[in-house]
Amino acid sequence: MCRFMYVISAAACVSGLLLGCGDSGETAADRIGVGAQCDEAAECESTDENITLECLTQLTGGSCGHEGCEGDAVSPEGSACVTNDNGTNYCYRLCKEKLDCNQNRSLENEANCVGSGTINFVEDDTNRKACEPPSGA
Repeated sequence: MCRFMYVISAAACVSGLLLGCGDSGETAADRIGVGAQCDEAAECESTDENITLECLTQLTGGSCGHEGCEGDAVSPEGSACVTNDNGTNYCYRLCKEKLDCNQNRSLENEANCVGSGTINFVEDDTNRKACEPPSGA
């Protein structure tokens, strides 16, 4: 009986790893694709009915997100409201390194993980970085 329970427990652990069950540590921005490359709005459909993403085609490679935020409160968890070079506010995905920014972007349209001084957070916080899509649409 013990051997049978061990086999069942091991199988459950392996299937949990393969299926991604449990808490993966991802933020809402990760789960719904904030910052993902897109060509049209249908590619940015959120699995969360309380969050509507649009394809921001004015950004190079497109970017799933929100335009016109006034602060972090309207940005999904794991993203922040920033002011782009053109003076428009967007919700950009927060990051620690460049790899965080490009799971859903092609090599030609890689985003960079940049901090204060390079990117303008609407709510001042010098300890954060955000994924900035490439410039020039």
